[in-house]
Order: sequence, then C-alpha cells, then structure tokens
Amino acid sequence: MMEMGEGNCTAVREFILLGLTDAPELRVLLFMVFLLVYGVKVLGNLGMIALIRVSSQLHTPMYFFLSHLSLVDYCYSTIIVPKMLADLINKDKAISFVGCMVQFYLFGACAITEVFLLAVMAYDRFVAICSPLLYMVTMSQNLRMVLVSSCYLGGAVCSLIHLCLALEIPSYRSNVINHFFCDLPPLLSLACSDVTVNELFMYISASFNEIITIVIILTSYLFILITILRMRSAEGRRKAFSTCASHLTAIVVFHGTLLFTYCWPSSENNADADKVAAMFYTVVIPMLNPLIYSLRNKDVKEALRKLGSSKIFS
Repeated sequence: MMEMGEGNCTAVREFILLGLTDAPELRVLLFMVFLLVYGVKVLGNLGMIALIRVSSQLHTPMYFFLSHLSLVDYCYSTIIVPKMLADLINKDKAISFVGCMVQFYLFGACAITEVFLLAVMAYDRFVAICSPLLYMVTMSQNLRMVLVSSCYLGGAVCSLIHLCLALEIPSYRSNVINHFFCDLPPLLSLACSDVTVNELFMYISASFNEIITIVIILTSYLFILITILRMRSAEGRRKAFSTCASHLTAIVVFHGTLLFTYCWPSSENNADADKVAAMFYTVVIPMLNPLIYSLRNKDVKEALRKLGSSKIFS
C-alpha cells in the first residue's frame, strides 16, 4: 500500500521486490538450486561453529575468529535467502516498510562486521607466522574479545547511521525494488527527495572501511610474504602459504564484490550487474567460506576425524 504525496511521489508502506528473474520457467530451478546452496551454508557454518566449540585442538585464536566469521556468514545469509526463496515461488513479493528497513539494517551490520573480521584475521595470521613464539601471548583472550567486539560494534553503528539517514527519506517514486533484497543503492535510486547526504555517506563509509581494512590486510600479508621467503624449510613455506591461501581467496572475492557495489557509482542500467555482485557476497561466499577453510586445513580435518571416531566408539 502507498499513500499519494505531491506529484508522482508516494509515502511507502510496503515494497515489492522483483527478485532474481521474471521468467516463470526459471523460478522452480532457481528455487531448488538456492535451497540446496542455503542448506550447505547452514550446515557448513553452524557445523564449523560446533566443531570449533567441541574440539579442544581448535581452541586457538585463528579458529576463534573463524567461528565468528561463520556466525556472521550464517546470520546475513539467513537475513536474505529465505525471503528470496519465498519470492521465487510466491506471487506476492511484498515486504513491509518496517521489514525492509530491518532487513537492510541487519544485513548492513553483518556485512560491515565481516569486512572488519577479515582484516582482524589477516592480523592474526601476521602474528602467527611472523612471531610464532609470541603468538598465544600476543593474541590473548582479552585482545581477541576486544577485536571481535570492535568488529560487531563497528558494523552495528555504521549500519545504524545508514538506517537513520534512510528513514529520513519522506517519499519514493515507486515501491518496486529491482533487487532480491532491501539494499541501500536500489532504495536510494527510488527516492524522490535529495539523497546526496545518503549517497555521500555510503561512498565515504564504504571507501573508508575498504581502504582501512585493505591496508591492514596488504600490510599484514607483505610482512607474511617476507617472512615466508626467509624460511629455509620448503615444507615450512608450503604450510605457511597454504594457511594464508584460504584467507586470501575469501578476501579477494568478498572485497571485490563490495567495491563494485558500494564504491562504484550506481545507475538503473547496471541493476542486473549489482544483482550478480550481491549474489556473490550474500549467497556464494557464505557457502564457500566454511568449505575453503575446512578443505584446505589439516587441523579441521583431524578434528572431524577424531570427532567421528569418538562418536563411532561411543
């Protein structure tokens, strides 16, 4: 429902999400594919959290941060995907104004938190490889809690500012959003009023967060690379490269899609490209992260083996 305002502008009570496609023949196929992907994400991320919690050999700083990464991945994919799946099979694609704002806020908080978490994990790898003897002392429990809490607080506050600015928009040209969830760029494109402040803060905050975290990541990995190249043992170099490769893979895909979506001027002509980019960081990456970190990690494989053996014998 919408209340008519001045001209063609309306005060919106609900939005209509166009979703991924208008083709009826693709909806069932996409529903089955994304339902399977979502199932893998839930099992992978919650399984990773549970495994880290019950396996004493994984009670290290690296896996502490990884458990929080899995939690954030699970949360923000769950905020987006169930509604997306429902819209694929239902004719009614409406979402209330309040529901849209809540979805937008929670997604933004989780996405920004993940940006910070990936930087913290890069610093953790820097300490582990460059100062292995002081690793457990440096990455103390108090420091880990401060770092993780800062990530969550930064994500919550930054997303709250975006939400407050979005709530100041009095009317919209239309309530039809050409996207599969309530994201900020498509919302701003429908606004009747001047949203220069919203767009400016979006570009500044996204660019600032990206620049700060990428600098931390690149600096950490520069020192890591120098340390690895100085290693005399080929096995040591291989193990260090293997440990960092999974983290770098997640970073490149995640930051690449975020930079394209939020740091690049948007227009209605690239709506489909924005959907594809959003698909990566809302659907694909949360599924890949637990697979990347587990399949390339001997500690996780060993913990799974021990857990399976103990279950069988019990």
